Amino acid sequence: MKEYGFVSGENGEYSRGSETLQVNLYKMKDPSGAYGLYSYLRTTDMPRAEFTEHSAATGKHAVMLIGNLVLEVDSNDLAKHRADIKQLIAAVSPHAESGLLPTIGDRIPTKGFIDRTDKYVLGPSTLNQFFPLAEGDWLGFSQGAEAETAKYRVNGHEVDFVIADFPTPQTAAKKLAELQKQFNINESKGINESKGVNDSRGAGSAKPLYAKRAMTLVAIVSGATTKKEADAVLDQLESGTQITWNEPTFEFKEPGIGVMIVGAITGTGVICLFAIIAGLAFGGVRLVVKRATNRVFDRPDQVQVLQLGLSSKPINAEDFYGYRK
Repeated sequence: MKEYGFVSGENGEYSRGSETLQVNLYKMKDPSGAYGLYSYLRTTDMPRAEFTEHSAATGKHAVMLIGNLVLEVDSNDLAKHRADIKQLIAAVSPHAESGLLPTIGDRIPTKGFIDRTDKYVLGPSTLNQFFPLAEGDWLGFSQGAEAETAKYRVNGHEVDFVIADFPTPQTAAKKLAELQKQFNINESKGINESKGVNDSRGAGSAKPLYAKRAMTLVAIVSGATTKKEADAVLDQLESGTQITWNEPTFEFKEPGIGVMIVGAITGTGVICLFAIIAGLAFGGVRLVVKRATNRVFDRPDQVQVLQLGLSSKPINAEDFYGYRK
């Protein structure tokens, strides 16, 4: 309960004549913890019910997930109390906090999976109940891992499976290396390194172990008698990560000769038009200023004209504009 983030709980009994309902309500710190507790309380003999999106029930016991709340109901005959249970859900729902649920369960292999054996795990105490391998936090919950355990049927017998999701691929790779040393996962021959699958038949292992990493995921199979049996489960493992290149790209296409000629003529015309307009604007301003005052352009008292002496007539600066005082 502590690993799942237990906050508080309530229990009560409802009766109508000789019929009774025993109700337990658990409040967790977030919907992820509540989902973990729901998966923990749900047993393999409890098929899916229609009370909520995540609910399971037998004839006498029901477990329902409502946001960060888990509702547990017991009765001699739950079929008679469907309306009562829906009223309980309606009364509880306004007090629930909604949020995202774990997605690691969507990444576990599906072929050979035994229904309702998956458990969402957030700590070593819960993990060791469903995948007993060693004491303490050997899987790395203190490093931000979350895990999911399940059981699979391969060649007529059950094998145990655990998958852990780490914050980064580097953390996952480091943890797999630590597990290989701790449990001698690399000890036996025939390691399929190309697929990241390793197996162990060390003397200290009660069962052979097989492991595989995919990006941030580390998966371990225990109880398989051969590597082929383990591969039947591990080869289904997908990282769930997709890399998409969404940067805009540019593809150069050389224009035709006609387009190039038209572009050159158009560009030249624009440049000539700009030169004409700029020349007229500059000349016009100069003439206007010259006629208004003689103190800006070509001041006679300051202008000096170099003469080559090719003619006898001297050059007068005032003649440039036909201006006479």
